Amino acid sequence: MLSEEKSKSGHIDHWHGLNKANSIVDRLKYMHSVARIHMPFITRVAVALYDSNTDYLRTFAYSSDNESPLTNYQAKLSDCHSLLQIAKSQQPRVVQDLSIFKQSEHLHAKIIYESGYCSSYTLPMIFEGSLIGFVFFNSNQSHVFNQHTLNELDTIAHMISLLVYSEASNIKTLLATVKSALELTHSRDPETGCHIERMSRYSRIIAKHLAEKYQFNDQFIEHIFLFSPLHDLGKLVIPDRILLKEGPLDKEEKSIMYTHSKEGKRMIDKLLENYGLNGVTHVEMLRNIALHHHEAIDGSGYPDGLIGEQIPIEARIVAVADVFDALTSKRPYKDAWNNQRSIDKLKELAGKKLDAECVAALIENIQLVEEVQASFKENVYG
Repeated sequence: MLSEEKSKSGHIDHWHGLNKANSIVDRLKYMHSVARIHMPFITRVAVALYDSNTDYLRTFAYSSDNESPLTNYQAKLSDCHSLLQIAKSQQPRVVQDLSIFKQSEHLHAKIIYESGYCSSYTLPMIFEGSLIGFVFFNSNQSHVFNQHTLNELDTIAHMISLLVYSEASNIKTLLATVKSALELTHSRDPETGCHIERMSRYSRIIAKHLAEKYQFNDQFIEHIFLFSPLHDLGKLVIPDRILLKEGPLDKEEKSIMYTHSKEGKRMIDKLLENYGLNGVTHVEMLRNIALHHHEAIDGSGYPDGLIGEQIPIEARIVAVADVFDALTSKRPYKDAWNNQRSIDKLKELAGKKLDAECVAALIENIQLVEEVQASFKENVYG
């Protein structure tokens, strides 16, 4: 994987190939391979992201010789004492002998130790004073993190942090652009800001539950969460008389409303072009979510009448999350349903309009769903 370029002076640029790597994972693996030229004992590099709204810390990307012992894993930062102390101090931590975690009550610490890692170096990723996650360096040897090693790893950790922040910033640019457009049009869509906060987290819950079957990695799950708020971008072009109508739409109005899926994909393509963001990881997922989240399992959906597994899995996931939050939320044309009534409706739609596995994934994680609802409640202003 390592790509080198030798200058006329004979100097080898080990970092030459970094920009040729397309994804965050590929770039992380490349940086790991460079680090191992001088530090072959660094056997694992991993990144976890932090969601301050829910206090959850989630695995995101890793590079190691073997499969990472921690994938699709999350825990509340407040329950991780040592990581919480790192976050509060904003200072890195060295553990030269991980056997101290042999009897740890924290699952992630025990898993790392039992997987054969003997020492670790952990750095918080801080931007503008806020924690966005952690970078972890592990070795299968103990007592290897001397000062020279730490200095080199500090530089690599900052590069990783910039990489992660840049990816997140690109996506936030898209989200901020859409939010600004909505505000300029006086937030025309009756759906509230909390709707996209909730449904994006429901999407992540579903994706995480299905990860083993579909072999979703942490980046796929994270991008489901990041991209799902843009699912209804195309509604910006729908006239108020249709978008804000309290009663049922007639045939002509429905045909106009149905155009928002294709309009959403068109607008996303334009935003990506205008902001030079086509390099954003998993960008095809974003297009699929916008275009296909109103397809139905039985083929009765739009815009393309796709059937069953013809519908991209990310669109099937977002569809269930979107419908569930619509059912449990107050709208101009309906009162909010309680969770049980909404679940009963999802079961009725499963295998017909909605993907049955995605419906089951949401229902089986209702406790996590309720946590999201508690964190993002509507107020009297929506």
